[in-house]
Amino acid sequence: MPTDAQEACFEAGIKFGTLYHQFAGTPVSPASSHSLETAMAEAIENQPHCAAVSVDILDDVLEETLAGQSADYTELTGRFMEVEMRIEYDGVTVHTRMEMDGDYPLMKLVSVDE
Repeated sequence: MPTDAQEACFEAGIKFGTLYHQFAGTPVSPASSHSLETAMAEAIENQPHCAAVSVDILDDVLEETLAGQSADYTELTGRFMEVEMRIEYDGVTVHTRMEMDGDYPLMKLVSVDE
């Protein structure tokens, strides 16, 4: 049987997978980024054991990208956002963060507190 800490880490992985793969590719612009941040956080917070989600779409990186292209929007990818989550499962709290490692968005465990 998995421990409560292992279950909490599994739950964190499910939430990150859902967040990233549900929203990657969504059209985004500086005008829509704040509503998209809210929609993403609220959607993931609906899931069991998800205590808090923080999504920050990096408007400066978005604007820099848009300056070099003809469209007024681009597709959301990991390089345009910072995400943190707190998962609470049977007395265990897991803190996670997504950050870029080169050109790849890594979902990381920050801490597991029992």
